[in-house]
Amino acid sequence: MKAKNCLIFGGSGQIGRNLIRKLTKNGYRVTVVTRNIHQKSYIIKTQANFGYIEIVEANIFDENKIRKLFQNADICINLVGILYEKKNGNTFKNIHTIFPSILSNLCKEYKLKQFIHLSALGIDLAEDSDYAKSKLQGEKNILKNFPLTTILRPSVVYSVDDNFTTNLMTLLNNLPLFPIYYSGKTKFMPIHCSDLTDVIFHVISKNIYSHTIECVGPEIITFKEVLERLLNLIEKKRFLVPFPLILANLTAKIFQLMPKPLLTQDQLRLLNYDNVSSGKYKTNSDIGIPSIRYFDIEVKKYCYMWREGGQFSTDKYKTNETEKN
Repeated sequence: MKAKNCLIFGGSGQIGRNLIRKLTKNGYRVTVVTRNIHQKSYIIKTQANFGYIEIVEANIFDENKIRKLFQNADICINLVGILYEKKNGNTFKNIHTIFPSILSNLCKEYKLKQFIHLSALGIDLAEDSDYAKSKLQGEKNILKNFPLTTILRPSVVYSVDDNFTTNLMTLLNNLPLFPIYYSGKTKFMPIHCSDLTDVIFHVISKNIYSHTIECVGPEIITFKEVLERLLNLIEKKRFLVPFPLILANLTAKIFQLMPKPLLTQDQLRLLNYDNVSSGKYKTNSDIGIPSIRYFDIEVKKYCYMWREGGQFSTDKYKTNETEKN
């Protein structure tokens, strides 16, 4: 049987790299589109054996160039997304609404077998968030153009390469006190990157079409509990200080002026909404791929980088287990 060709946009991120390894290991051929081949290719090409991966440099809005890539593709996977806007055209509307619309139109034109689009959990309720509105409109445009699309809505995705746990542990390691917003009550169902990759591969290999699937981890954890667990893992004690909304807005307004903002006003608005399964759509468990990786166990594997002594730090968890035995 001829190997299927997968066209991936956003392949250099944590999800993309894991997915490339999974696909090529199972005989799929992968073409990865990147905006800067000199910066990204050395990372991407190490994820697969020679002959199973091709890296193409292109502006994702250069429709004439990316159109050619659809001629030999069977499956298109869009993993492109941003957490904050930049002045160089990386706006929520461009990345989350217009670009996916272009891809879905090309999927229809070239009659691809599948289009898998990575969206986000909880966007239905967050009506005051530009991020959420752009994601939601992107979904609507995609389904209108290419009804066979499978939309995946993950909760926050974490791994050693993430921008979630690693940034939080860096901040907790350096700050004597840490602000919490909305009393830290916002709920998440963090999903490990490998679990999410398993879901995507299942959708591809089992030819699942025309679904919106909420991808969640096995636990519901509040934001405050996330911070407390991370502090416990890196063996630090910090003051978690509730910030009133007025002060939180002021700090976010200042932070978003940074090249890589710690927090934006739009992200602050998103934090007002729980990031858990809605009950309106199937979850990854419903399609037979439940998440098997638990937050503390997975973060423990790389949290030593934020402990005193790094990899040579004393692991009190192992010590306690040894004493019990």
